[in-house]
Amino acid sequence: MNSTSRSLASPLANRTYRHLYLAQISALTGTGVMTVGLALLAYQLAGDNAGAVLGIALSLRIVAFVLISPLFGAYARLLPRRQVLVALDFLRAATVLLCRSPMPSGRCTR
Repeated sequence: MNSTSRSLASPLANRTYRHLYLAQISALTGTGVMTVGLALLAYQLAGDNAGAVLGIALSLRIVAFVLISPLFGAYARLLPRRQVLVALDFLRAATVLLCRSPMPSGRCTR
């Protein structure tokens, strides 16, 4: 092993950092899959207007990050961190389960 590869691998020797790194990779993969899924859904629902629908959906997502995240972040800071994260994970899982299989109409359940 040369010194460059050894220096790059050394942070991964720390168990906590390695878990954080793997969680970040998982989150980024999920975000990428969600973006592709959103594009496919926009195409299925809007056909030729899918670009406009996808643009609006992604714009709303960014607006939510910019406007709502700071407000919820300030409030969440007052609450126990672990309980907030677990509750948000359960909320995300429930949302995914609600949309996991399309209805006969081709759209997700509510």
